Amino acid sequence: MYLKPKFLIFLVSFYVCMACAQSHDNMYKSYVAYKTTETVTIDGNVNEESWEKASWSNVFIDIEGVKKPMYQTQVKMIWDEKYFYILAKMEEPHVWGDIKKHDAVIFHNNDFEVFVDPNGDTHNYYELEINALNTIWDLFMTKPYRDPGNNAINDWHITGLKSAVSIDGTLNDASDIDNGWTLEIAIPWSVYKTSYHQNIVPVDKFWRVNFSRVNWNHDIVDGAYSRKKDGKGKYLPEYNWVWSPQGVINMHEPEKWGYVYFSSKEVGSHVTFNIPQDEKVKWEMYKIYRALKKKDSAKKEALPTSIRVEGKTITPVIETHSLGSIISVKSPFSNKTLIIKEDGEFLNKQN
Repeated sequence: MYLKPKFLIFLVSFYVCMACAQSHDNMYKSYVAYKTTETVTIDGNVNEESWEKASWSNVFIDIEGVKKPMYQTQVKMIWDEKYFYILAKMEEPHVWGDIKKHDAVIFHNNDFEVFVDPNGDTHNYYELEINALNTIWDLFMTKPYRDPGNNAINDWHITGLKSAVSIDGTLNDASDIDNGWTLEIAIPWSVYKTSYHQNIVPVDKFWRVNFSRVNWNHDIVDGAYSRKKDGKGKYLPEYNWVWSPQGVINMHEPEKWGYVYFSSKEVGSHVTFNIPQDEKVKWEMYKIYRALKKKDSAKKEALPTSIRVEGKTITPVIETHSLGSIISVKSPFSNKTLIIKEDGEFLNKQN
């Protein structure tokens, strides 16, 4: 059925307004990653001065942004001309893992996950999962699962990836209590290149990034750990703890990820990063997009005829055709036309 744009303006607004109720102060975390000039050895021991100088992120929160996790997680980030370095420290009284096959479903163990969208268009993004055995699952997503034509490319590999785990305790020993585990990662910038001669290193630029930690309730049977089941033999749901909250139990809404700004200043410096105003317009546009994606028309209500960002009133244009709806806005901050296509891809065009 074809719906005229004027009619669409009156669909689904309650959903969007409720989404606005959550303060942006509680979402969209940001971090300044500084440049290092020393050699970083990926061994899990974290002896480098650069790691000492780098600041810890905020403590991870439950994925919906409400509950405080039972165990603490934090990250640090630095970079050089070859690698994006990530250090994750995780409190955990029972460090265990039993998945040893590359590209297996690693989140069936407790794990740490990295999500990266270099250009922030929510398409063609990268996922990395690692457990306490240092077993890796790396994959490439053409689109989020919600968008038509999505494809998870499991055969994609992070060529040149370096990672190491250090355990403060004993792995897979149920007879004691551990303190936790540390994961050190170096991701080559080259894996993010889309053409041979592209200079992908984001000097003084930001990328959309998020981190997730999956934790399971466990059983111990004959001294071995396993995921806990309920009385009917079903696995209990996992916990999802993240750096930048998603508001929903779904990591695959890339528009909600955090911001990592890669400063050219050396680690130990202090640079202030402010999220650009156009990004805030984009947040509001994606609320409309997600509302339009709702399939149950009985729950749809009116979309707003305007959105408000930093004191500016902006009128979105919604055009509908046989393949879906296109949302566009002329930014009062950059004068660019911001667009979300019918398949969810974000574009911006200079007027």
